[in-house]
Formats: sequence, C-alpha cells, structure tokens
Amino acid sequence: MVAAVLVFAGSGAAQAESSRVPVPGTMVALGDSITAGFNVCGWYVPCTSRSWATGDNAEVDSHYLRLLRLDGGIRGHNGNLAAPGATSASLMGQVRRAIELKPGYVTILIGAQDACVPTEREMTPVEVYRRRMDEALTALRDGVPGVRVFVASVPDLRRLWQVGKVNGLARTFWTVGRICQAMLARPTSVKRADVERRARVRERVMAYNREAAEACAALGEACRTDGGAVFRYRFALDHISGWDYFHPNAAGQRVLAELTFRRSFDWADAR
Repeated sequence: MVAAVLVFAGSGAAQAESSRVPVPGTMVALGDSITAGFNVCGWYVPCTSRSWATGDNAEVDSHYLRLLRLDGGIRGHNGNLAAPGATSASLMGQVRRAIELKPGYVTILIGAQDACVPTEREMTPVEVYRRRMDEALTALRDGVPGVRVFVASVPDLRRLWQVGKVNGLARTFWTVGRICQAMLARPTSVKRADVERRARVRERVMAYNREAAEACAALGEACRTDGGAVFRYRFALDHISGWDYFHPNAAGQRVLAELTFRRSFDWADAR
C-alpha cells in the first residue's frame, strides 16, 4: 500500500512538472494606450518602460521582468507594438509586425478604445470585434507555430467614472479633453438617460471581454485569459494618471501586471 501511494504521488509530481511551459526567448505586447504606458511618465507620451506587459521598470514589475527572473534568456527581447488610440481594427496590423519578430509569447489587451468613442453609436459592434479577434489570433497561431498568447480583459470603464466623478480635476480633464465621452460625458448627471447610457457602454465592454475569451479558447492550451480579473478589479483614483485621469499610472500598471501574470502560463523556472 505504501509503495502504491508513493508511485501515485510521484506520477502527480511528474504530471505537474510536465505542465510547465518553458520561458520564451522573446515576447511582444499588442494593444492600445494602456499597454503602451501612455501618460505614465510624461505629458501625453507613451512610456513603454512602465508597461504592465513588457516594461523594464522595477516599480511596475511587468510580465517581462517576472519572466526574466525565471530565465535570463529573454533579456532585451521585450518588444512593444501597442499604440495609443488603437482599436480592434488596428490589431491585425500589429499581429503582422509581431509575426516578423517570431515571439514565443504575446500579450493582448484591446477594446477600451472600441468603447471609448464620442458617442454610443460609434462603438465597435460586438460581432465586428469578435471577427477581428478571431482573425488576429488565427494569424498569430499560423504565423508563429507554438506561440503562447495571453489575452487580458478590458477594464471596467464605469468604474473609472465612479472613482473620478467626485474629483473636480478628473471631470475637467474628461470634459475639456473630450475623453471617452460615450461613458464619461456629463459625469455628474443622474438623469435616467445618462445612467442608462453608462450601463450600455459597460455592457458593451463586458461583451468584448466575453468574445475575446471565446476567441482565445478556440486556440486551446496555446491561449490564456485573465478570466475577467482586470475588469472586476475595483481600482481607485490612486491607480490613475494625474496627466489625464484616464490611463493607469505606474501603480495601476503594477496592478495590471500582478492580476494578469498570475493567470498566465505556468512558466518553468530555469534557475
């Protein structure tokens, strides 16, 4: 009986070990201004060094730095193709550039700008968003055989309104800068039309997240998502950049890195 138990325990340990994924030699981040680190360390400029995905700033402790601690072979191979203002329509172009780099690991966070438009009717239709995600993920799988893909959920835009609506500076930036008006227009209004508008924009983001997760699942074990962790996280105004009261600051980027990395792949420790 003891021998049988030992054999069973050994088999389980071997199984757990075999489920681990080797740390990639290179990674690439795709997405919009969030992943580009926009407004994290300067006035209206990207700051990829503080990106949750590929940044090399210790304060943020990105996916890249966490992988680097597991295996030094990835050092310096942390490309960031995310672009401020990018929507799901931009994703395929980023994928084509990524394929040329032959990354072993790709992170994707896209969809906030599909909902953050001047008016509701300008939001990307859900079926269009899904088609673009399917096409992009299929192209990655076919263009880089063996690539591992991680898809992060889009943050809850209504949460941003909730934490910022009581702050005068935030309201001023949103109004003067015409930031994400589909959600943030008339931030102090409690009129039924505005309440319902915010709810509909939130529902659209939730739909994007569902479709992105389903598109990822179609790739099988090669693709993981955060299970909606980023969307559910109840961030505070302290996580938002004071440059525009919209994008994550360094603290917000760190939260993104922590929430997503723990739900990524079971990377093998090469040390």
